[in-house]
Amino acid sequence: MLRILGAALALLCATPLVQAQPFTPEQLHERAIHRRAVEAVIWGMPAVNTDLMRQEILTKTQGKVNQFIYWGRPLDWHNQTLTPNPDTLYFMGFFDTKDGPMVLEVPPGDEGGSLNGNIVTQWQSSLEDVGLLGVDKGAGGKFVILPPGYANPIPEGYSPLHSDTYGGYALVRSNLKSHGDADVVASIAYAKRVKFYPLSQAANPPETVFTDVKDVDFDSTIRYDASFYEHLDRVVQSEAWIERDRAMIDQLRTIGIEKGKPFAPDDSTKAILDKAIGEARELLALRYDAGFPSFWEGSHWTLPALPAAIDAQGTTYADKSKYAIDARGLGYTYAYIAIKRLGAGQFYLISIRDKDGNGYDGAKSYRLSVPPNVPVDQYWSVTAYDRETHALIKGVDRASRASNAAELQKNADGSVDIFFGPKAPDGKESNWVPTDPARKFELMFRLYGPKKGFFNKAWMLPDTEKVAAQ
Repeated sequence: MLRILGAALALLCATPLVQAQPFTPEQLHERAIHRRAVEAVIWGMPAVNTDLMRQEILTKTQGKVNQFIYWGRPLDWHNQTLTPNPDTLYFMGFFDTKDGPMVLEVPPGDEGGSLNGNIVTQWQSSLEDVGLLGVDKGAGGKFVILPPGYANPIPEGYSPLHSDTYGGYALVRSNLKSHGDADVVASIAYAKRVKFYPLSQAANPPETVFTDVKDVDFDSTIRYDASFYEHLDRVVQSEAWIERDRAMIDQLRTIGIEKGKPFAPDDSTKAILDKAIGEARELLALRYDAGFPSFWEGSHWTLPALPAAIDAQGTTYADKSKYAIDARGLGYTYAYIAIKRLGAGQFYLISIRDKDGNGYDGAKSYRLSVPPNVPVDQYWSVTAYDRETHALIKGVDRASRASNAAELQKNADGSVDIFFGPKAPDGKESNWVPTDPARKFELMFRLYGPKKGFFNKAWMLPDTEKVAAQ
C-alpha cells in the first residue's frame, strides 16, 4: 500500500499542475459589462417595448402624451408593432402622471359600438381591462390612473388604478361589425367617445385629442443594437425605481446607465454592448423557438406566453417568492400590452409549426381548417406575421382573415378553410392570407369573447397543413 501511495505521489509531483490563466483587469471589466448588458436586455424588454412605441408617436406623428393616436382603418403592414390585430381598430393613449392623475373615461357599449381595452404601466403590468368584456362589462366608467404614492382622496364615481410608474398607456380596440367603409366609420365614431383628461380638470374636461396615424410607417419592433440601451436609459431617467427592481441599480451602472447621469458609452463600451445585444437576441430567439405549452395535447397551437409570465403580469407580481423576468422578457420580444384576466375578454393561440412540426415557409402553401361553431361571443381571426420581426408581413395586401369578414367563404358544414401562401388557390381569394416567399412566418389565432366550450376543450382547432400549391 505504501508503495502504491508513493508511486501516486511521485506521478502527481511529476505532472505539471494546469493553472488557470488569470484575467487581466481590462478583461474582467469587459466581461462584466457584457454579462450585465445581456441581463439588462432581458430585464428591460417590456419597458423598452413601451418606449419604442412612445418614441414613434413623438417623432413620427402629431400625437402627444396624454392624447390618443388611432389607425383610421384596419391595420396593414405599415403598422410594424408587434403581433397587432388587423381585424379591429386600434386607439392608443400614452399617459404621464407626473403632473397628477389622468382619467380614462370609457363609454358604455350600445348600438353605436363597443370596445375592448387594457391599461398598463410603463413596464406593461396590467392595471385593468375595460370595455365590453372588461371589469365594467360594457357599462363604461371613469378610471383614474394614479401616480406612484398618490394618497389624496378620489372623487366619488371614479375607479382608482394605482400605478407604480408615472408612464404607461391604454390600448383601446374598437370592435368592427365588418371591414366595410360604413362600419369602419361607425367604429371610429364610437371610439372617439372615449375621454382622456387630467383629474384636476374633471369639472370641465378639455376635448380629447385624437390623431389619425393610418398612413405613418410606424415601426416599434425591437431594435437589437446598442440603441436598445438608449431607450432603457430613458426609462431609468424618467421613472422612480420600483422596489422589486432595486437590485438592478448596480447592474445598470456597470454598463453606464445611472439615474441622474448621462448615458455616454465610449467606443469600446459601445462595441461590447453591440455584442451583448446580439447574444441576448440569439438567447431569446432560442427560447421562443422552443415553443410554449400546447393548448390541446399534442397540438402545435400553444399558449400565447409562458405561464409564469401570464400569472406575473395578471397579478402584478403578487407572489413575492417569484419574479418571472426571463418569461416576461421573452413575451415582450413578440407582443405588447398585458391583459389582467386573459380569457375573460380575449384569448390568443400561437403556432410556429405546421402539422408535421416544421416551421412555416412563405414560399410554400398551407391550409387551416377552422371547425364550425367556434365558441366565441364576438369573432375569431387568424393572422400571419413575419417570423423574425413578429410584425405584419411587409408588402402584402392582407394580413388576416376573420369571421367578421362578410366575404369569407364557408363550407356546407359551417367550417372555414383559410389558406396561407404566396398565391391564392383558385376560387379561394377571399379565404387567402398572402405570404412573402422570401420570409418565414408564424400564425396567431384570436378569440374575442371566448365561451366555456373553448376552455373545457369541447372544440379543437386542428394544426395547419402544408398543401400542394395550385
